[in-house]
Order: sequence, then structure tokens, then C-alpha cells
Amino acid sequence: MGIDLSLIWFVIIVFSTLMYIVMDGFDLGIGILFPFVRDPHDRDVMVNTVAPVWDGNETWLVLGGAGLFGAFPLAYAVIIDALTIPLTLMLIGLIFRGVAFEFRFKAVAAHRAFWDKSFVCGSILATFCQGIVVGAVLNGFSVTGRRFSGGALDWLTPFNLFCGVGLVVAYALLGASWLVMKSEDPLLSRMRSVAKTLLLALLVVLAIISAWTPFAHAAVAQRWFSLPNLYFLLPVPVLVVLFSLGLWRRLSNPTSHTLPFVLTLGLIFLGFSGLGISIWPNIIPPDITLWEAAAPPASQGFMLVGALLILPVILMYTFWSYYVFRGKVQHGEGYH
Repeated sequence: MGIDLSLIWFVIIVFSTLMYIVMDGFDLGIGILFPFVRDPHDRDVMVNTVAPVWDGNETWLVLGGAGLFGAFPLAYAVIIDALTIPLTLMLIGLIFRGVAFEFRFKAVAAHRAFWDKSFVCGSILATFCQGIVVGAVLNGFSVTGRRFSGGALDWLTPFNLFCGVGLVVAYALLGASWLVMKSEDPLLSRMRSVAKTLLLALLVVLAIISAWTPFAHAAVAQRWFSLPNLYFLLPVPVLVVLFSLGLWRRLSNPTSHTLPFVLTLGLIFLGFSGLGISIWPNIIPPDITLWEAAAPPASQGFMLVGALLILPVILMYTFWSYYVFRGKVQHGEGYH
């Protein structure tokens, strides 16, 4: 029995995407949370909690995109063609957010407000567009032969836009729980309160998407609600409820600092798992599987050698950067 290179590459791309969602999610969440915090010193603390690591987080986005391009060129071509506008807007948001991130430290007081607003707008735009992409993948793409045959605005649907709003809520919760772990009072207490509100909002979003998706797609309903699948997949919503209850309790406990972030990561992972379960084994829903979209085995094998060399390096420097800059960030401290 030979090695399934397509499956290995699918795992690598999914892992890279999840790492990006987790790591860039909370620093995008910092920007989304800026309107909830008016004190300039607290805003400095918020930015300083992610200043040493934020640019390295986007390594995972590059790795996932490059892997998709090389290992599944058909999927890459269809997704890029179908989602040109939201992906371009996402990149503009990420660039604007990055520029604002650096310039706000150097700007004179009169210009600081402009860069703060740019930081907020860039973070929200990038996150919203990523949510649109998630919704579009769930909805599927119109493919004829090996080309996208839909329109340039097929992504502009109520479901996709709602997924964009939902991801903004999810990243904001991730950012709030990160600040619970990394900041001190009064910002810490403020973020506990904000995180509770965002948790309730996220549960509403998850409930609506969980009802909307199977209602709109018979294949998804069949996947989740037919027997015996229902028994095997029931742990996912059960764990969402348990993690949510645990997160609420930990946010109410003034001595709990790290667990809220860990539990929020769990909720994000469960949501990502639900997406994967709904579309598996299609990489271009509704009909094209990952094996049908795969590059030739020789190409995948050649790329795999490089990926297996670079992945440990990325993991090591990521772990080291987070380890070096561990602990609370106080007023007046920062990495500029």
C-alpha cells in the first residue's frame, strides 16, 4: 500500500490554516477590540502583547497558500478565480493593519488617532474577508471542466456575509481571552467582561450557521444527521457546550488567566472541525475531492521534502518567540 501524498498534503495545509487562524486570529482580534478600549495606555499594552510575534504568525498563511498552489493546483485556481475580490481585500486589510501596527509607535500624538483607526479598519476588513472565504467554501463553487464557471460576485451572498461577521466575533473573543492571559488590571477586568459578551454572541453565530448550513445543503444535512453519523459526530456540539460553560466559569474566576485562552482555542478548533466534517473529502465543494484536485505524485513528493524540512524550523522559532516573550505585559513595557 503506497503513501497517500494527497492526504499528507491535505493534513499539512489544514494544520497550517489552523495555526494561522489561532495565531493571527488573536492579534487581528486586538485590532477589532480597539473600539472597546479608549485609554491610550491600555491600547499600547494591547498592541505590545503581540508586537514580538504578530508578523511571524502570518508565516502559516504563506505556507498554507503555497502548499495549496503546489499540491492542489486545481483547488488553488478555482478558489483564486472565484474569490479574487475578497482575497484581494483581505490582503489589503492585512497590509494596512501591518503598516498601522508599526507606524502608530512612531507617529506624533496628532497622527496616532489616524493609525489607530487604520489598525481597527485593517483588522476588521481582513477578518471579515476571511469569514467570507470560509462561507464561500461551505457553499461550494461552480466548476465546469477544470475551471471556475461562476461569476465574479458569486461570493456576495447573505450566508457568506454572515460568516464574515461570525469570524469577526470569533477573532475578537480570541483577542479578549489572549488579553486576559497577557494583561493586568484594569484592562484585564475589562477584557473578562467583554469576553463574556463575545462568547454569547459567538454561540448565537454558531447556532445560526449550524442550522443554516444543513438547511441550505442536503449533503451537509445527510452528513450530520443520518445514522450512524449522528452518533459519531455528536461529540462536536457536546464539546462546544462544555467548552463554553468552562470558558464562562473561568472568565468569572478572577484567579484564572491562562485557561480562558486555552478554552477559546478549543472552541475555534471545534468550529474548524465542523467545517471540515461538512465538506470532507471535497476540497472544492460540492463535487471535487482532494484526490481529483491533486498535483502529480512526483510534484507532491518533491514539495514534501522541502515541507518536512521547513515545518520543524517554523515550529521551533514560533515556540521560542512565544517562550521568550511569555508572561504579563505591564504599562510602560513593550517591544517596539
